[in-house]
Amino acid sequence: MIKVLVDTNVIINYLTCREDKYSEESRQIMDMCTEHKIEGYVAFHSLSIIWYTSGRMKETEETRREWLERVCKVLMTASAKHEAIIEAVHNVEFRDFEDNLQDCCAVSVGADYIVTVNTKDFEHSKVKAVTPEELVRIINSF
Repeated sequence: MIKVLVDTNVIINYLTCREDKYSEESRQIMDMCTEHKIEGYVAFHSLSIIWYTSGRMKETEETRREWLERVCKVLMTASAKHEAIIEAVHNVEFRDFEDNLQDCCAVSVGADYIVTVNTKDFEHSKVKAVTPEELVRIINSF
């Protein structure tokens, strides 16, 4: 079974139904995780980002908690070892430290892909980053 780490932006597309180039594919990926067609993970730190972002969107606390619960029912959480995080701190090739942590978490669970709307931010990742559209195509090719 394909393992994927779902980046925060894909999860937010799914939760908020926001207009995005990959809105439909983001929903499809989360559905595939729900149906156990793929094994989905969320980086542990993404949960706090979702909480913060949804608060800035003026969602109620009840809605925010429901969203986090929904994510945790569909995706397993992934974290990284202390050594990997220290390595990420010193990795100057990654422009965005948070994306580097996504990669660390993907490595820790043996993910085949990181699915994100910003693949360019993962050009130095150890795990291949693909767009939601690319992942849907890959999965449908089996």
